Amino acid sequence: MKKLALFILLAALVAFMPQKKTKVIFFGDSITELGVKPGGYVTRVDSMCKLEGKGERYDFIGAGISGNKVYDLYLRLEDDVLSKNPDVVVIYVGVNDVWHKTLLGTGTDPDKFEKFYLAILKKLKEKNIKAILCTPAVVGEKTDMSNQLDGDLNRYSNMIRDMAKKNNLVLVDLRQKFLDYNKANNPTNQEKNILTYDRVHLNEKGNQLVADEMWKAVKSVN
Repeated sequence: MKKLALFILLAALVAFMPQKKTKVIFFGDSITELGVKPGGYVTRVDSMCKLEGKGERYDFIGAGISGNKVYDLYLRLEDDVLSKNPDVVVIYVGVNDVWHKTLLGTGTDPDKFEKFYLAILKKLKEKNIKAILCTPAVVGEKTDMSNQLDGDLNRYSNMIRDMAKKNNLVLVDLRQKFLDYNKANNPTNQEKNILTYDRVHLNEKGNQLVADEMWKAVKSVN
Protein backbone atom coordinates (compact mmCIF):
# COMPACT_ATOMS: atom_id res chain seq x y z
CA MET A 1 0.00 0.00 0.00
CA LYS A 2 2.84 2.35 0.92
CA LYS A 3 4.58 1.57 -2.36
CA LEU A 4 1.41 2.35 -4.30
CA ALA A 5 0.99 5.66 -2.47
CA LEU A 6 4.61 6.55 -3.15
CA PHE A 7 4.19 5.68 -6.84
CA ILE A 8 1.09 7.88 -7.10
CA LEU A 9 2.92 10.74 -5.37
CA LEU A 10 5.89 10.49 -7.70
CA ALA A 11 3.63 10.33 -10.77
CA ALA A 12 1.80 13.44 -9.60
CA LEU A 13 5.08 15.28 -9.04
CA VAL A 14 6.30 14.39 -12.51
CA ALA A 15 3.01 15.47 -14.05
CA PHE A 16 3.24 18.91 -12.47
CA MET A 17 6.95 19.46 -13.09
CA PRO A 18 7.55 22.19 -15.68
CA GLN A 19 8.57 20.65 -19.00
CA LYS A 20 11.59 21.94 -20.86
CA LYS A 21 10.49 24.00 -23.82
CA THR A 22 11.72 23.21 -27.31
CA LYS A 23 13.68 26.29 -28.36
CA VAL A 24 13.31 27.10 -32.05
CA ILE A 25 15.41 29.79 -33.74
CA PHE A 26 14.40 31.18 -37.12
CA PHE A 27 17.72 32.13 -38.75
CA GLY A 28 17.71 34.37 -41.79
CA ASP A 29 17.56 37.77 -43.45
CA SER A 30 15.08 40.69 -43.54
CA ILE A 31 12.15 38.36 -44.22
CA THR A 32 12.78 36.78 -40.83
CA GLU A 33 13.67 40.12 -39.22
CA LEU A 34 10.20 41.32 -40.22
CA GLY A 35 8.76 37.97 -39.20
CA VAL A 36 8.92 38.81 -35.49
CA LYS A 37 6.84 41.96 -35.90
CA PRO A 38 3.03 41.98 -35.46
CA GLY A 39 1.56 39.89 -38.25
CA GLY A 40 4.94 38.44 -39.19
CA TYR A 41 5.37 34.74 -39.83
CA VAL A 42 7.29 34.02 -36.62
CA THR A 43 4.64 35.82 -34.58
CA ARG A 44 1.96 33.84 -36.39
CA VAL A 45 3.72 30.54 -35.69
CA ASP A 46 3.74 31.44 -32.00
CA SER A 47 0.02 32.30 -32.10
CA MET A 48 -0.85 29.08 -33.93
CA CYS A 49 1.16 27.09 -31.41
CA LYS A 50 -0.77 28.64 -28.52
CA LEU A 51 -4.11 28.10 -30.25
CA GLU A 52 -3.29 24.39 -30.41
CA GLY A 53 -2.59 24.38 -26.68
CA LYS A 54 1.15 23.85 -27.14
CA GLY A 55 2.40 27.21 -25.92
CA GLU A 56 4.14 25.65 -22.93
CA ARG A 57 6.10 23.34 -25.20
CA TYR A 58 7.84 25.81 -27.54
CA ASP A 59 9.93 28.96 -27.39
CA PHE A 60 10.29 30.78 -30.73
CA ILE A 61 13.14 33.21 -31.41
CA GLY A 62 13.75 35.30 -34.52
CA ALA A 63 17.35 35.84 -35.61
CA GLY A 64 16.99 37.66 -38.91
CA ILE A 65 19.11 40.58 -40.12
CA SER A 66 18.34 42.61 -43.21
CA GLY A 67 20.65 42.06 -46.15
CA ASN A 68 22.12 38.83 -44.82
CA LYS A 69 23.44 36.16 -47.14
CA VAL A 70 24.54 32.65 -46.26
CA TYR A 71 28.08 33.68 -45.26
CA ASP A 72 26.65 36.34 -42.92
CA LEU A 73 24.67 33.60 -41.21
CA TYR A 74 27.82 31.51 -40.90
CA LEU A 75 29.76 34.41 -39.38
CA ARG A 76 27.15 35.13 -36.70
CA LEU A 77 26.17 31.52 -36.06
CA GLU A 78 28.02 31.31 -32.75
CA ASP A 79 26.69 34.54 -31.23
CA ASP A 80 23.13 34.49 -32.56
CA VAL A 81 22.38 30.76 -32.54
CA LEU A 82 24.79 28.37 -30.84
CA SER A 83 25.19 30.51 -27.72
CA LYS A 84 21.43 30.27 -27.15
CA ASN A 85 21.46 26.44 -27.12
CA PRO A 86 18.47 25.88 -29.40
CA ASP A 87 16.88 22.52 -30.10
CA VAL A 88 15.82 23.42 -33.64
CA VAL A 89 17.13 25.97 -36.16
CA VAL A 90 15.12 26.95 -39.21
CA ILE A 91 17.48 28.23 -41.93
CA TYR A 92 15.69 30.61 -44.30
CA VAL A 93 18.28 32.23 -46.57
CA GLY A 94 19.08 32.55 -50.26
CA VAL A 95 17.08 35.49 -51.58
CA ASN A 96 19.89 38.01 -51.05
CA ASP A 97 22.51 35.57 -52.33
CA VAL A 98 20.64 35.68 -55.64
CA TRP A 99 19.00 39.13 -55.59
CA HIS A 100 22.08 41.13 -54.64
CA LYS A 101 23.97 39.95 -57.70
CA THR A 102 21.85 42.29 -59.81
CA LEU A 103 20.67 44.72 -57.13
CA LEU A 104 24.06 45.59 -55.62
CA GLY A 105 26.61 43.77 -57.73
CA THR A 106 27.30 41.36 -54.90
CA GLY A 107 25.64 38.06 -54.04
CA THR A 108 27.02 34.57 -53.56
CA ASP A 109 28.30 32.23 -56.26
CA PRO A 110 26.69 28.76 -56.21
CA ASP A 111 29.80 26.89 -55.05
CA LYS A 112 30.36 29.31 -52.17
CA PHE A 113 26.68 29.21 -51.26
CA GLU A 114 26.80 25.44 -50.86
CA LYS A 115 30.10 25.57 -48.99
CA PHE A 116 28.87 28.03 -46.35
CA TYR A 117 25.49 26.32 -46.05
CA LEU A 118 27.11 22.95 -45.43
CA ALA A 119 29.45 24.55 -42.89
CA ILE A 120 26.43 25.82 -40.96
CA LEU A 121 24.83 22.37 -41.06
CA LYS A 122 28.04 20.78 -39.82
CA LYS A 123 28.22 23.07 -36.79
CA LEU A 124 24.58 22.44 -35.94
CA LYS A 125 25.06 18.69 -36.22
CA GLU A 126 28.08 18.83 -33.91
CA LYS A 127 25.83 20.38 -31.27
CA ASN A 128 23.00 17.89 -31.90
CA ILE A 129 20.75 20.72 -33.06
CA LYS A 130 18.03 19.79 -35.53
CA ALA A 131 17.97 21.82 -38.75
CA ILE A 132 15.02 22.68 -40.96
CA LEU A 133 15.95 23.97 -44.43
CA CYS A 134 13.88 26.43 -46.46
CA THR A 135 14.15 27.28 -50.14
CA PRO A 136 14.11 30.99 -51.12
CA ALA A 137 10.62 31.88 -52.35
CA VAL A 138 10.51 34.66 -54.93
CA VAL A 139 12.04 37.84 -56.31
CA GLY A 140 8.99 38.76 -58.35
CA GLU A 141 5.69 36.91 -58.54
CA LYS A 142 5.01 36.64 -62.27
CA THR A 143 3.74 33.20 -63.18
CA ASP A 144 5.25 32.84 -66.65
CA MET A 145 8.85 32.47 -65.36
CA SER A 146 9.71 35.92 -66.71
CA ASN A 147 10.98 37.26 -63.39
CA GLN A 148 14.63 38.13 -63.94
CA LEU A 149 15.96 35.86 -61.22
CA ASP A 150 13.71 32.81 -61.58
CA GLY A 151 16.51 30.72 -63.04
CA ASP A 152 18.94 31.43 -60.21
CA LEU A 153 16.25 30.97 -57.55
CA ASN A 154 15.44 27.57 -59.01
CA ARG A 155 19.11 26.64 -59.08
CA TYR A 156 19.77 27.63 -55.47
CA SER A 157 16.52 26.01 -54.36
CA ASN A 158 17.62 22.76 -55.99
CA MET A 159 20.88 22.96 -54.07
CA ILE A 160 18.99 23.31 -50.78
CA ARG A 161 16.67 20.46 -51.72
CA ASP A 162 19.69 18.26 -52.42
CA MET A 163 21.34 19.19 -49.11
CA ALA A 164 18.15 18.37 -47.23
CA LYS A 165 17.83 15.02 -48.98
CA LYS A 166 21.48 14.01 -48.54
CA ASN A 167 21.47 14.97 -44.87
CA ASN A 168 18.00 13.57 -44.14
CA LEU A 169 16.70 16.96 -42.97
CA VAL A 170 13.21 18.46 -43.02
CA LEU A 171 12.63 20.74 -46.00
CA VAL A 172 10.18 23.63 -46.24
CA ASP A 173 9.99 24.14 -49.99
CA LEU A 174 8.75 27.73 -50.05
CA ARG A 175 9.91 28.18 -53.63
CA GLN A 176 7.49 25.52 -54.84
CA LYS A 177 4.72 26.61 -52.48
CA PHE A 178 4.90 30.20 -53.75
CA LEU A 179 5.00 29.11 -57.40
CA ASP A 180 1.95 26.91 -56.88
CA TYR A 181 0.04 29.61 -55.02
CA ASN A 182 0.80 32.25 -57.63
CA LYS A 183 -0.26 30.00 -60.49
CA ALA A 184 -3.61 29.55 -58.78
CA ASN A 185 -4.08 33.13 -57.54
CA ASN A 186 -2.26 35.47 -59.94
CA PRO A 187 -4.23 35.28 -63.23
CA THR A 188 -3.07 38.72 -64.39
CA ASN A 189 0.63 37.90 -63.96
CA GLN A 190 1.37 40.64 -61.42
CA GLU A 191 4.94 40.94 -60.18
CA LYS A 192 3.87 41.70 -56.57
CA ASN A 193 0.88 42.06 -54.22
CA ILE A 194 -0.03 38.37 -54.25
CA LEU A 195 2.16 37.02 -51.41
CA THR A 196 4.62 39.94 -51.28
CA TYR A 197 4.28 43.72 -51.20
CA ASP A 198 7.52 44.49 -53.05
CA ARG A 199 8.31 41.25 -54.97
CA VAL A 200 10.30 39.85 -52.01
CA HIS A 201 8.98 40.70 -48.54
CA LEU A 202 5.81 39.07 -47.28
CA ASN A 203 2.38 40.63 -47.12
CA GLU A 204 -0.37 39.27 -44.86
CA LYS A 205 -1.15 36.28 -47.06
CA GLY A 206 2.53 35.55 -47.57
CA ASN A 207 3.23 35.61 -43.85
CA GLN A 208 0.35 33.22 -43.23
CA LEU A 209 1.47 30.80 -45.93
CA VAL A 210 5.01 30.76 -44.55
CA ALA A 211 3.75 30.41 -40.97
CA ASP A 212 1.58 27.44 -41.94
CA GLU A 213 4.50 25.66 -43.58
CA MET A 214 6.97 26.50 -40.81
CA TRP A 215 4.65 25.31 -38.06
CA LYS A 216 4.04 21.98 -39.82
CA ALA A 217 7.79 21.51 -40.17
CA VAL A 218 8.57 22.39 -36.56
CA LYS A 219 5.97 19.91 -35.27
CA SER A 220 7.39 17.20 -37.55
CA VAL A 221 10.83 17.23 -35.90
CA ASN A 222 9.55 16.76 -32.35
